[in-house]
Amino acid sequence: MKKQLFICGLLAASISTITSCKKDSFGEYYENPGKVSESTPEKQFTGMIYDFRALIIPTYGNYFITLRPTINLYIQNLGSINQANQLVPGSAAIEERWNKYYAGLAQYKEFVRLYDALSDADKTQKRSMALAAKILFYDQTQQMVDLVGDIPWTEAGKLMGNGGDYTISYPKYDKAEDIYTTMLDDLKAISTELNSITVPQTFASTFKTQDLINNGDLTLWKKYCNSLRLRMLTRVSENSQFSARAATELAQIVENQTTFPLILTNSENAQLDIFNTSSDIKSEDIKGAFETDGWYSNISSKYMIDEMNKISDPRRQLLFETGSTANGVYIGLDQSASSAEQNILVRGTTLSFLHRNTISRNRFLPGLLVTASEVNFLLAEYYSRHNNNAAAKTVFETALKESVDLYTKISQKSDDATIAKAAVPTAKQITDFVAAVNWDNVSNKIQLIATQKWLHFNLFQAVQNWSEQRRLDYPKFTIPTFTTDRQKTVPVRLTLPQAEATYNAKNYEEVKSKDTPDTKLFWDVN
Repeated sequence: MKKQLFICGLLAASISTITSCKKDSFGEYYENPGKVSESTPEKQFTGMIYDFRALIIPTYGNYFITLRPTINLYIQNLGSINQANQLVPGSAAIEERWNKYYAGLAQYKEFVRLYDALSDADKTQKRSMALAAKILFYDQTQQMVDLVGDIPWTEAGKLMGNGGDYTISYPKYDKAEDIYTTMLDDLKAISTELNSITVPQTFASTFKTQDLINNGDLTLWKKYCNSLRLRMLTRVSENSQFSARAATELAQIVENQTTFPLILTNSENAQLDIFNTSSDIKSEDIKGAFETDGWYSNISSKYMIDEMNKISDPRRQLLFETGSTANGVYIGLDQSASSAEQNILVRGTTLSFLHRNTISRNRFLPGLLVTASEVNFLLAEYYSRHNNNAAAKTVFETALKESVDLYTKISQKSDDATIAKAAVPTAKQITDFVAAVNWDNVSNKIQLIATQKWLHFNLFQAVQNWSEQRRLDYPKFTIPTFTTDRQKTVPVRLTLPQAEATYNAKNYEEVKSKDTPDTKLFWDVN
């Protein structure tokens, strides 16, 4: 089949019956969706998580094909050797993520179709799962919109509902602003509804089994929902179309966290964990993603290392190893150096590189959706903009500590034996680090928050990292270009896959004028 079918959702994939299984045995119960003839909402819910896993859990395709030549270069998550046309977004980069997003979307649309066909009694029984499915779907949708802007959405993934007739299934594009509006409306309603419903005892075990994110815990889904709202409302808060709404709803959430609870500690994080590396829920060839080209794809950036060195950041020892001849000094690759100078450094042994035990060979890397540090950084920004310095400082410093704690836990879970585990940061190191960040003596609080948020998101949440960097314009990066380069500025969005112009041509024409690397997203107003 041709590539147009990725959008239409040729197969709204289904999941085989899962009975009495836990996350760690998931792989034993999952069957190829293309071979399953019948489905249920429960199966589709797990199927949606399964298809979205490639965008949540670190995988070769997402890290090596999508992120390495784009976001990780644009915001210096990793060191990169300068080359001609390095700022031109490659079609393969977005196609990799695009196809995986629409596979998950097709699963979700089939979930909705099957759920809507249930009796009223069964809908009530399974309502909690329907709300959870929408929260996760909206999280992934926000990320896709934040990458490219307008996307096919309301009409996408309906091939099964159209009887398999792909000639009437080419989807139109929805405006990014309209998608955000719909999601914000629905998430607000979901937040309210989650305060008034419970999971029926007759469905609790099933929901817990099928829910690979929060194990059927509605309290955690409620916190995920409100934290996602906090993120999205903050992101659109400077856009004139959304500013009034954002101000009102942010105040409601921040000032009434009893009604609108948030993810505030790592034990509440929305994430997809790996329990069994033999199952299908695993980090797929993460070593290949970071070590395919030797240290070239594994080296640290000077910008990131310098920021960490300034404050003796304890995350540094968790995330990076020092070069064998660097005498224990952390050194990153300078993006402003010439290609010749960079190549000499890369072939040497002084540069720092991703910690093999913690990251590049850690088969238990989790898929992070929303973390306590992100939420606390968002709260710090809110309080800072509302002149509540004491509250801002408290949540900001909490964000720092939770970030160190998170990366420590990620490091400790690794089973790689190539090298020794990174040293666990001591209480004194963490205290000294928080003091060195020095909230009280920094005049530009937003820049400070943005920089520490960038260090926290790091490689693990690259899309959120780039989105926040574009929204706040901090940190600021300069990436060299060559006189013959077609793209001489860092892109502010990725361009749509070539397959859209080829196979969905009529609908693509409606968005073609905006499909450039220099067209800002609607929320990017700075």
